[in-house]
Amino acid sequence: MEGVAPRSNKNIFGHYPLSNLRVMLASQPWHPASIFLHPPANFSALDLPSFFTDSSIQRRKFHISAAPIKEKHSLYGHTCSRELQVRDFLETVATSPSPESLEPSEKFRRMGEIQTITEFNHLLEALISSGEFESALKLKSSSSSLGLCPDISTYSILVNGFCKKNAALAARHVLDEMLEAGFEPNVATFTTLINSFCEIGRLRDAYEVFDVMSKIGCKPTINTYNCLLKGLCYVGRVEEAYDLLGRIKKLSIKPDIYTYTAMMDGFCKVGRSKEALELLDEALEMGLTPNVVMYNTLFNGSFKEGTPYRGFSLLRRMREGDCKPDYITYSTLLHGMLKWGKTRGAVGVYKEMVQVGYHVDERMMNTLLRGLCRRSRKEKEYLDDVYNVFDEMRDGNYTIYQDAYELLVETFCNNGREIKRGFEVLNEMIGIGFSPKTFTFNLAIHALSRCSEVDKALAVLMMMHKDRNPRGIPFNGLIEELNQQGRVLEASSVYGLALKKGVVPKKKPKK
Repeated sequence: MEGVAPRSNKNIFGHYPLSNLRVMLASQPWHPASIFLHPPANFSALDLPSFFTDSSIQRRKFHISAAPIKEKHSLYGHTCSRELQVRDFLETVATSPSPESLEPSEKFRRMGEIQTITEFNHLLEALISSGEFESALKLKSSSSSLGLCPDISTYSILVNGFCKKNAALAARHVLDEMLEAGFEPNVATFTTLINSFCEIGRLRDAYEVFDVMSKIGCKPTINTYNCLLKGLCYVGRVEEAYDLLGRIKKLSIKPDIYTYTAMMDGFCKVGRSKEALELLDEALEMGLTPNVVMYNTLFNGSFKEGTPYRGFSLLRRMREGDCKPDYITYSTLLHGMLKWGKTRGAVGVYKEMVQVGYHVDERMMNTLLRGLCRRSRKEKEYLDDVYNVFDEMRDGNYTIYQDAYELLVETFCNNGREIKRGFEVLNEMIGIGFSPKTFTFNLAIHALSRCSEVDKALAVLMMMHKDRNPRGIPFNGLIEELNQQGRVLEASSVYGLALKKGVVPKKKPKK
């Protein structure tokens, strides 16, 4: 086919059928801290392809960035592209011949020649990218058998791979071996390892790596300092972090927006959001432009300390600085307002959130609905908001929680003009499988009896389970209303039901 190179006779997996490639690497014991210095005694480069037939690899693809490789070193049997895939490896292996009579040396010769450490590093990086760390380490230990000497890239790939796997201690062992081999890691490798230690709270180890940087003359960048600052804040050592910030300011390196955000987050986590706000002013004076992450950090701190309305002033400053609020901004504001009972503010945030096109999640909608129901007990003007949010939840296919339904029934029943709607909501919640509390049933019966909706009150009474506690059921109101309507027989039935449940009503049916 035009534009496609022919298959090479030196395919790295040529002449190895799948059945024979499950031998060595998949079964060798190893430890990430020792495999480099002490490779398995019985390891051989002949066993190199076995890891590619492991079932876990067959289920994956992986990609690496690589410089173009000469055709004669093709790992696939055709000209290599920048994107390598395990599936291509396996297809090559599955279709290759199997001359069992070949000598081991001949098998190795036909297996293919990895002639440069660059090609070797491409394979190593590919394995790590696909999560095959054990196989990557065993491949590393085979470098001498292939006549190759690991270079600085080999070690850097392994350090970065272990850090991504959250194995900082193993990465540190690789770094030590790298130094012993005479290589000097660059600042990116050091910073990656420092960050890995900081993320798990191992500040002592992070500072040890930082000291190694100084000893070999590798200058830290602001990113390096930011990792240390975040690590100190993560473990609550905020004063030390603030001292570090002071030292950074005296260096030729300028703090960036991430430096200040990390320090603000540290202050907010320990209830010192006022000091975090002072840092916002300082960052602005330095000519830095606060981003949405910085503002969200300040929002979160303010709400934790019970100062939700400070969030509105921050929102105003945010807009004045042409920083657009995101979903986290609005959801943090909404949650904070609801948490501290600022229902009016919560409604405002909710309406703006919907207006700009953000979706309010189910939990937040239920929280808002409950807050509005409670607020409407004393302030009837919130009833319109209750209706709107309730209707939007139903129209938007939200799941309305049972406690929200029960508060709705209470809200409507306590409002004389909405008792019928309360009855409808009670029917709705029963229809979808909720079992209302006895208090909710009793409230509905009492409200319906009070507004002469006796038939609906009787229907609610019939909806109640037989094993419900009869205490609190408004039998007196029902009997009285039935008497007034001249429905003596039904009043007698209700009276008899009450006696059967062990309750003696004060009101009796008319004779």
